[in-house]
Amino acid sequence: MRKDSESNGLSRRRLLAGVGAGGMALAGAMIVVRDVSAQAIQPGAHLEVLNKAVGGKQPQAGKVRIRMPEIAENGNTVPITVAVDSPMTGQDFVKAVHVVTDNNPRPELMSVFFTPLSGKAEVSTRIRLAQTMNVIAYAEMSDGSLWSGRAEAKVTIGGCGG
Repeated sequence: MRKDSESNGLSRRRLLAGVGAGGMALAGAMIVVRDVSAQAIQPGAHLEVLNKAVGGKQPQAGKVRIRMPEIAENGNTVPITVAVDSPMTGQDFVKAVHVVTDNNPRPELMSVFFTPLSGKAEVSTRIRLAQTMNVIAYAEMSDGSLWSGRAEAKVTIGGCGG
């Protein structure tokens, strides 16, 4: 039997996502959460996602750090922190961070938008990974440059089963 709040389209997950987004907005950042419905893995799809997000700019390696476990026993909930080296001043700040995977059914994990009021360009969350793969973060800077960082996660039990 479904609870009244779930039958109205408000699940605990949606409520918590809304509360978290509200907190991020108060801190000067905005996070965009993507639908995680199952679909087939399409090699190279993460490059299309990046191209859409940044208009074809080519990233430079550096400035972006991804912290996550090297081995994830359960792909359903893998902790990740993405941080970008930036002074976060009015003239020099991170505009957005886009996180993608190179082998997930849905390659676009999240986009987080920052302002100089964010204080620092860092975000932590948990992600789902279907199998062992690279997680890649791209940082768009206020000067128009694009930076990237990557980390590999070895997944023993996938979290994106259909």
